[in-house]
Amino acid sequence: GDLRSVLITSVLNLERLEVDLFRGQHHWVPATQHLFGGQIVGQALVAAAHAVSRDEQVHSLHCYFVRTGDPKVPVLYEVERTRTGKSFSVRSVKAIQHGKPIFTCQASFQLSQGSPVQHQFTMPTVPPPEELLTQEELIQKFLQNPNVAEGYRKRLTKIQAQDVPIDIKPVNPPDIFSSEPQEPKQLFWVRARGYIGETDMKVHCCVAAYISDYAFLGTALLPHRQYRVKFMVSLDHSMWFHAPFRADHWMLYECESPWAGGCRGLVQGRLWRRDGVLAVTCAQEGVIRVEQTANQSKL
Repeated sequence: GDLRSVLITSVLNLERLEVDLFRGQHHWVPATQHLFGGQIVGQALVAAAHAVSRDEQVHSLHCYFVRTGDPKVPVLYEVERTRTGKSFSVRSVKAIQHGKPIFTCQASFQLSQGSPVQHQFTMPTVPPPEELLTQEELIQKFLQNPNVAEGYRKRLTKIQAQDVPIDIKPVNPPDIFSSEPQEPKQLFWVRARGYIGETDMKVHCCVAAYISDYAFLGTALLPHRQYRVKFMVSLDHSMWFHAPFRADHWMLYECESPWAGGCRGLVQGRLWRRDGVLAVTCAQEGVIRVEQTANQSKL
């Protein structure tokens, strides 16, 4: 009776054209009208996962965004079986539009191996998702303020109308009416919208790859809220998968930006299971260009 997640039925459901050639369609396109980076990462990992055995699980991926994606045409994913070893296998994926690569990715898979060498950081202490408002509920709350400037009201309404296939609950939502600098850290509870269930762990990793890019680079902007963003796009994206998880269950996404400069920003993230287990680590660098003049008040 559960509604299947659109991330499984549509977004990450690639059409196989040949043995190692796949075609992906688009579901949600951001207001920038560029392809969502998380979709490309997730679809590329789906393509790579088709080229390994069921027993091999992804442990890391490293990607570069080399051209802007066109939301008007599908993406072709070409897989190269770079190496198949006894414990580790590497698959290289090239995403192509208009005959040119827009994205490259290398994913490494591993057969399960035990080890006594184990440690992890401690999960931050935060309120549970049941005590927090969703992103949609927060926007609705902001829109009820009669003093919100009309231009900003339109932007919030547009965000509210977007059909993002992710449930998001910010732990400490920023004050949207203030342009005061904030610490470059964010905490969200996130999960896939809809039901995925018990399945091959690679499926949940592909969904987490999609989720991991949402609002990630924006962490680097929190100390610089006085500026209006002219251009912001991902350059690269890396992920390391540590422990099994369910992408349709709430996970805490801990994001921080240790550095920005030279029109680039670096962000790092950790996805925690509710029981405190560190499931995924992420890192990304992106281009950030802003107008030199300060933002006007939103009230």
